[in-house]
Amino acid sequence: MFHGSMVALVTPMSEDGSLDVPTLRRLIDFHVENGTDALVVVGSTGESATLDTEEHCEVIRLAVEHCRGRIPVIAGTGSNSTTEAIELTRCAERARADACLLVTPYYNKPTQEGLYLHHKAIAEAVPIPQILYNVPGRTACDMLPETVERLAAIPNIVGIKEATGNLDRARDILRRCGDKLDVYSGDDATALDCILSGAKGDISVTANVAPKLMHEMCQLALAGKEKEARTVNSRLTALHRDLFVEANPIPVKWALNEMGLIKGGIRLPLTPLSSKHHATLRQAMRAAGVIS
Repeated sequence: MFHGSMVALVTPMSEDGSLDVPTLRRLIDFHVENGTDALVVVGSTGESATLDTEEHCEVIRLAVEHCRGRIPVIAGTGSNSTTEAIELTRCAERARADACLLVTPYYNKPTQEGLYLHHKAIAEAVPIPQILYNVPGRTACDMLPETVERLAAIPNIVGIKEATGNLDRARDILRRCGDKLDVYSGDDATALDCILSGAKGDISVTANVAPKLMHEMCQLALAGKEKEARTVNSRLTALHRDLFVEANPIPVKWALNEMGLIKGGIRLPLTPLSSKHHATLRQAMRAAGVIS
């Protein structure tokens, strides 16, 4: 259903941590103008963990309203509570989001059967298209390929964001699920090779900072133009690495502030990027041509 460079969008905030709605609208326009293929709002990069339910739903509503169908909006609606995930997914459906992204339940460490029943319950409760999201490095919960294969049989589960960075894992899911489920990279450093292996795109942190190059790289990879895609990706390699010098989204919010695209707001327990990393990240941004 979706393809290409799908930005895992930051949630702009004022210095006091309140939502910055005018900047959110400008940021959406920035991505439309620079070729981003879809917006993914209120995921982990969007600080979903520190937005309350009302704010979470409001950001989804605002994004859909401002996009006006220009590009798809995928809403992060995952939770470690099945009931809360259903509530957030219904909120996204009411807002007319194009799909939802549902992270595996974090902290409470369900079994594979629990993961299956969790996602099955959400899919049966809300008919909106749903994309699974596996990121064990953040959740302490790993959805195995055989569980993904079971969930792929549910009609409105349409994709998975596979963020382990393990290409063999992504290829295993592709072999198991075929055309039942689209695979998306959730790891910028390996996204190019993941797409060349059959993934349909990248749900990307780097695309916040370099949307035009990320769109170009993804489209070339989807077209099988490996040499050209690698040439573009070489300009992004330092960003793929250095946007994770501290926990995401700390570095990417600093970079966007440095570019003049957002204010410096970020919510505790996250803090602004340590000054010792500023020069490193600026160098990566220069390599990508986003600052001079």
